[in-house]
Amino acid sequence: MSQISILSTKTLSAEQRQVFLDANIDLLEQDFIEIKHSIFELDKINTNLIFSSQNAVLSLIEQSGWEILKSKNVFCVGIKTKDLLEQNGFKVEAYMDYASDLAEIITLIYNKESYTFFSGNLRKETLPKALKNAGIIFNEIEVYKTELAPFKISKQEKFDGILFFSPSAVESYLTNNKITKETCFCIGETTASALENKTKNIIIAEQPTIEDVIEAVIEEYK
Repeated sequence: MSQISILSTKTLSAEQRQVFLDANIDLLEQDFIEIKHSIFELDKINTNLIFSSQNAVLSLIEQSGWEILKSKNVFCVGIKTKDLLEQNGFKVEAYMDYASDLAEIITLIYNKESYTFFSGNLRKETLPKALKNAGIIFNEIEVYKTELAPFKISKQEKFDGILFFSPSAVESYLTNNKITKETCFCIGETTASALENKTKNIIIAEQPTIEDVIEAVIEEYK
């Protein structure tokens, strides 16, 4: 039986890469998006903070004087975002795997509070729309930009599976490449929805983390 071959649309860590080596799966990595942190002012910050990604947290802690915000309550999307916030001294009041679930909690339970949402340029309308509709006081600061980095994969390369970690990575990949028989392993439902009409071969990770995407691959091919 020939070796399984996987393309990751993002560079993985040494530990993540090792899982593929241990499973005798061939791995190619290529970054299909670039994240660029912005410089921004830390004035006009409301009582509570919202983060929908680790990139927003990483951008914030590059700004001078960010430590002053550690006294504020934080709401975030994703266990990895929560871990990163707590490692940097923030108290996470609530976290959910998806923005829609976080929006529900905020609008139902914490609707008397005010918020500052640290976001990226390609963020979905889910959170801002829900807060607006509920009449919640909030402002938004764009703290990073996601830029597509399309790359054409050689016709000689044949993959059994492709790992996608964001809708923008799907868009970037499809700029110069097609999906034919490959199984697409997606970090979450939003990423999977970007593949609608492109393929039916989609497996969504149990939890939206890179580790769970890798786990799905190992399960599929063991």
